[in-house]
Amino acid sequence: MILADVDLARRIDGFEARGSKAIGEAAVRHNPNVRPFVKPLGQGIAVYSGPDSPANKIIGVGFDGGLEGTMLEEIEQDYFERGSFVQAEVATLASPAVHALFTARGYLLQGFENVLGRISADSDLLPAETAGVTIETVQPNDLDTWIDVVITGFEHPDATGAGSGVALPPRRAIEDAFAQFSEMPGFRAYLALVGGAAAGGGGLRVNEGIAQLCGASTLPTFRRRGIQAALLRRRLRDARSAGCDLGIMTAQPGSKSHFNAQRQGFALLYSRVVLVKTPPADEENGLLPHSGEEAN
Repeated sequence: MILADVDLARRIDGFEARGSKAIGEAAVRHNPNVRPFVKPLGQGIAVYSGPDSPANKIIGVGFDGGLEGTMLEEIEQDYFERGSFVQAEVATLASPAVHALFTARGYLLQGFENVLGRISADSDLLPAETAGVTIETVQPNDLDTWIDVVITGFEHPDATGAGSGVALPPRRAIEDAFAQFSEMPGFRAYLALVGGAAAGGGGLRVNEGIAQLCGASTLPTFRRRGIQAALLRRRLRDARSAGCDLGIMTAQPGSKSHFNAQRQGFALLYSRVVLVKTPPADEENGLLPHSGEEAN
């Protein structure tokens, strides 16, 4: 059993913040014309990697103080100057004062995401095959099929759980974000094959003793065949082989992804609130941003 305390949330959110930093740095290298940025914000990070990118966010704030309204205001202006809303993903275990700061500055609650965790065990190394499903790793220079399959799965959510209530970002923005994500240290991509055809995919980021299971989806035609369970087990095995002591993933509350994770031993550790502030003109017109979730 995992004790989901503030220290654990700090460790996980810090890990994800450093991942967001790597995505932003990849955007700076490859797409400088969109004016990407990576900026510290208290103990967290603020990243902008391009128009409509799902990687644009503030994360990792609220555990060690050091976040002031003037700092947040400067970051907000950086997003607004690029025509972007500001999205902050703040842990429920973060300081209440930080939640109050975002609220006082006009951020609106858009939704929640659950952070799930699981202690790695030697039993994860045991073979666990799924009949008719083959899991293959994807080489870094051959990611096009993986990106296409995973995003297509995202584009057809299974409508389980609470949902996010909004549409995905444009496909081009997701493709760019996935390409940037794949450059993070310790990242691995996986394809699930059924009869030789690509049926689903998932990602794994291994670093700092943490295995982050991410970017998982299944094409609609192949759902309800155990593909996500097979991808979870394979990634957990590789994570254990890499010496990770903790596996984590995020999912929308009550979604099929959440259910699949629970069946593989994941438990709810804490949630994050998704807080959004739109540029003044958008706020006046009642426009809201878009976000997506893991699909199965």
